[in-house]
Amino acid sequence: MYNLGHAGLTFWSPNINVVRDTRWGRTQETSREDPFMVGEFAVNYVRGLQDVEGTEPLKVSSCCKHYAAYDIDSWLNIDRHTFDARVSEQDMKETFVSPFERCVREGDVSSVMCSFNKINGIPPCSDPRLLKGVIRDEWDLHGYIVSDCYGLEVIVDNQNYLNDSKVDAVAKTLQAGLDLECGHYYTDALNELVLTGKVSQYELDRALKNIYVLLMRVGYFDGIPAYESLGLKDICAADHIELAREAARQGIVLLKNDYEVFPLKPGKKLALVGPHANATEVMIGNYAGLPRKYVSPLEAFSAIGNVTYTTGCLDASCSNDTYFSEAKEAAKSAEVTIIFVGTDLSIEAEFVDRVDFLLPGNQTELIKQVAEVSSGPVILVVLSGSNIDITFAKNNPRISAILWVGFPGEQGGHAIADVVFGKYNPGGRLPVTWYEADYVACLETHIMDAKTPSPQ
Repeated sequence: MYNLGHAGLTFWSPNINVVRDTRWGRTQETSREDPFMVGEFAVNYVRGLQDVEGTEPLKVSSCCKHYAAYDIDSWLNIDRHTFDARVSEQDMKETFVSPFERCVREGDVSSVMCSFNKINGIPPCSDPRLLKGVIRDEWDLHGYIVSDCYGLEVIVDNQNYLNDSKVDAVAKTLQAGLDLECGHYYTDALNELVLTGKVSQYELDRALKNIYVLLMRVGYFDGIPAYESLGLKDICAADHIELAREAARQGIVLLKNDYEVFPLKPGKKLALVGPHANATEVMIGNYAGLPRKYVSPLEAFSAIGNVTYTTGCLDASCSNDTYFSEAKEAAKSAEVTIIFVGTDLSIEAEFVDRVDFLLPGNQTELIKQVAEVSSGPVILVVLSGSNIDITFAKNNPRISAILWVGFPGEQGGHAIADVVFGKYNPGGRLPVTWYEADYVACLETHIMDAKTPSPQ
């Protein structure tokens, strides 16, 4: 893509924040809630992007983000720009920072991005202890440190950190070890700071060196011979498409399989219902490229058997029951009914946190009503980036099987069909804990109790 002029050579990925509350809208981006496994993911992800076997150059530059203690975007009246994460030194080291340490030490990542939120009152991008002290000096980063986009504006305008002006904020972040800003504050202020002596020429040179050495390592100036011949013929090749399908298969989790409904035998009359039965863009979640082709569940299952399709809900919000009757009629006349439900980027994404663990709108009622009238086994397929309380479906004897497929990508339809018809045996390992809906009430009660002073 770079050779064709459609991409750069630096990628601000992966997100390796540890998930502490799966209502966080960006849970779909990161790997899980266990710091050790997030570190494993980080090391392998970075090595896969960067390493050129036996040589020093990098294929592309990877970036581990967002450093650190970041797992909230917009929840009720709290947002990431003003949130102050109060973290003990032990929790910081064992939970929030450990994946980043492995990313740098073992993955040899070439970039780290600091996060928007404050940590114990200090913005990470302004904290010399976290940047120079830990990332650069203790972990020996071979690369550059970058802010999240418009992070310096957040420090000045949203956080009012130390009441700094734009110029003061730039000086503090550069001196703390921030080499590159995603935004315009560095461009606007650095010249003045150097000329007035508030920032030394040495500090500016240090940041530029970290950036330009990286550009040389990815071949920005003189190329990397091993990759100069790559072009259009190497994009969306058959093995790439199969890899997308295999990744989707491996991500599918089997949550229920009563009466051994799986594997399903081909040739049965199927009803595909639900807002995600013909999902395309929904399947790639956020921070995705543009697929050459989406394979929806409807397309994949239609290629195998006799399919009747109806949405039941127009979209994931499922704001009314207008189309429930069509879905129920389809289920009555089918030998097997497959219901596709879940979330989309209007419900969970960057900037969008959830307030509960429930299916959106009337989706739960759709499932119950369709399962009640179905003439054969019912399979429930959940597309979401995090947990959904489906206890009602687990306990419903009319629902024979449940699959969680995440946001399975461009080949998601084929992957789901491969599992349903027994071409692939799914695992049972969820990446995050699935809480029941009342856990939210328990959590909020615990928070309120913690805020209430004890009687004398």
